[in-house]
Amino acid sequence: MTNDPVALITGASRGLGLALARALAERGWRVVVDGRDAARLVNAVASTPSVPEKAPGGAGLRQHRAALGRIIPVAGDVTDAAHRRALVDAAARLGRLDLVVANASELGPSPLPALADAPLDAVRAVYETNVIAPLALVQLVLPLLRAGGGTLLTISSDAAVEAYPRWGVYGPSKAALDHLAAVLGAEEPAVSVYAVDPGDMRTEMHQRAFPDEDISDRPPPEQVVPAILRLIATRPVSGRYLAVDLAAELAAGLTADRPADLLAAETVR
Repeated sequence: MTNDPVALITGASRGLGLALARALAERGWRVVVDGRDAARLVNAVASTPSVPEKAPGGAGLRQHRAALGRIIPVAGDVTDAAHRRALVDAAARLGRLDLVVANASELGPSPLPALADAPLDAVRAVYETNVIAPLALVQLVLPLLRAGGGTLLTISSDAAVEAYPRWGVYGPSKAALDHLAAVLGAEEPAVSVYAVDPGDMRTEMHQRAFPDEDISDRPPPEQVVPAILRLIATRPVSGRYLAVDLAAELAAGLTADRPADLLAAETVR
């Protein structure tokens, strides 16, 4: 059991999922994470740096707290029912669940095919990971989220709303996930439900989508995390949000009730 807020993040052995898990852990959260590659997941968690902890009242630095110990890896494939159960059980053992982030995604074939050439088995695999698995996980976690007035966050894409050539497998799967989030937001008044489009990032998945391009000009996931943290902290009305808009609000100094870090553990109910 813990009094600290608890998050569950899928697809967190790298990229945005890992960056968000580390940011939450640095702020005093307990974070259950998963990834298909067990060795990579464990190594990612083990490499999480120690972070300074501020003393109560802002009176300097009291100690260094290892964020590492706050991230709990549960390796497995989110499309597997037994693994989803293990993830939820790991969170439930902590006594609460405040946040679920459906981040795990499947891009499909690389290079991206035109729809006329898309292998149907690959299409099914994309939908299984990007649509069916998140819904199945939500069905398991809803009792915990309802009990604590928690937050569900799904990771979207601009390909969900734009008809980009060769994105006809991945994009519509994200559109389906967006609509699932919208319906859940209408059906679950006790839970804040958000679909977040993080924008282009410098990730392995993005490189797979453009195998012959230099994507070094894209921002790393760590630059997107503050916008997502703002959304989690301020809890606006359920809906679809763009990270670029949230970042603009941050830049304008519109940080809700006070400029301090709203995601510190003691501020989460």
